[in-house]
Amino acid sequence: MKVLIVGSGGREHAIAVSVSKSRRVEKIYCAPGNAGIGQIAECVSIGAMEFDALTVFAKEKGIDLVIIGMDDPLAGGLTDVMEAAGLRVFGPRKNAAVLEASKAFSKDLMKKYEIPTAAYENFDSSRAALAYLEKADFPVVLKADGLALGKGVLICHTLEEARAGVRTIMEDKQFGDAGNRLVIEEFMTGREVSVLSFVDGKTIRTMTSAQDHKRIGDGDTGLNTGGMGTFSPSPFYTEEVDNFCRKFIYQPTVDAMAAEGRPFKGIIFFGLMLTKDGPKVLEYNARFGDPEAQVVLPRMKNDIIDVIEACIDGTLDQIELAFEENAAVCVVLASGGYPVSYEKGYPITGLERFNGKEDYFCFHAGTKERDGQIVTNGGRVLGITATGQDLKEAREKAYEATEWVSFEKKYMRKDIGKAIDEAEMTE
Repeated sequence: MKVLIVGSGGREHAIAVSVSKSRRVEKIYCAPGNAGIGQIAECVSIGAMEFDALTVFAKEKGIDLVIIGMDDPLAGGLTDVMEAAGLRVFGPRKNAAVLEASKAFSKDLMKKYEIPTAAYENFDSSRAALAYLEKADFPVVLKADGLALGKGVLICHTLEEARAGVRTIMEDKQFGDAGNRLVIEEFMTGREVSVLSFVDGKTIRTMTSAQDHKRIGDGDTGLNTGGMGTFSPSPFYTEEVDNFCRKFIYQPTVDAMAAEGRPFKGIIFFGLMLTKDGPKVLEYNARFGDPEAQVVLPRMKNDIIDVIEACIDGTLDQIELAFEENAAVCVVLASGGYPVSYEKGYPITGLERFNGKEDYFCFHAGTKERDGQIVTNGGRVLGITATGQDLKEAREKAYEATEWVSFEKKYMRKDIGKAIDEAEMTE
């Protein structure tokens, strides 16, 4: 089988590693890929939004399966374009990818089908949003409606902050067209948990839980990022929480999309808040999380191709997902200055230390090869991941491995997995 993966980040590297382990795969291509992916796949210089070029390439190479890793091409309808050309594609069609592409759509869906989430209002103009804030209880959360690389969310503790946030999103367009509409919702408190799932349009199979760290600084301070690290499983995702979510969130979401004439085939990422009133949905994504994929996929026992094909064929009910009885922690190494401004092109050393190690992974996110040397090429550069018997061991090994790698202006959070210690204290 020949497989084409669309994307260039750490998530796509994690997918490529899983695909490379499949007994059924003989050749992997990735467009556009990165330096790490290039070690196990043939990278082709076609951008993720070049739909026609991607489709022509896939047809010419006789690609048997296309896996779309990124949100933008899914939201833009790459699945529809490729399916129309007779290709076999894993990822939701455009009318289903709207689950992530529009926060207003997803909030309205949850309200209509009584799926637990925060109270909210949608706004098409800054004037209406500002008027609403005059009577709002604080803190509130402002969310750009569209895709914003995980950064279009502002938590505002005062009316002044909220006013500035509305101007930033809707008037200054800091997040581009994603800010044409705005969602204002109540601020929820509790533990955040991420649960990825495979979906075939009617059946859902959830993966092991994870927990992300979005803020740039230690102690969850500073600006939102695409994710600075994660761990799996979450000690707060209990059997009781799982049972509740299966009954009131997971299957109801799949059923709601089908009822709306938008059957979802692909990955649904459930961002959950474990509130005092029970689990509620923070957000949906329509693809693997990044860096959640980097700690979930290494723990999965199944052949990923078998699961993906079952999703496409509508036979997911015949698959049972299985995960190792271990834990994984990922620490992101970023370029100094991220997520605002940063420099690229610094040589990376120490990558060879990961060769031949089964419990250590170095997932490339923002890298490229230049004159035979791997250099930095993004804000988030590498996802250093380790597995262990438990979360504490995995974390210790992951931080140990971060010291193997060097590049100029390397930055990382020092407190990834702090919740692991807090969970131990409450037991």
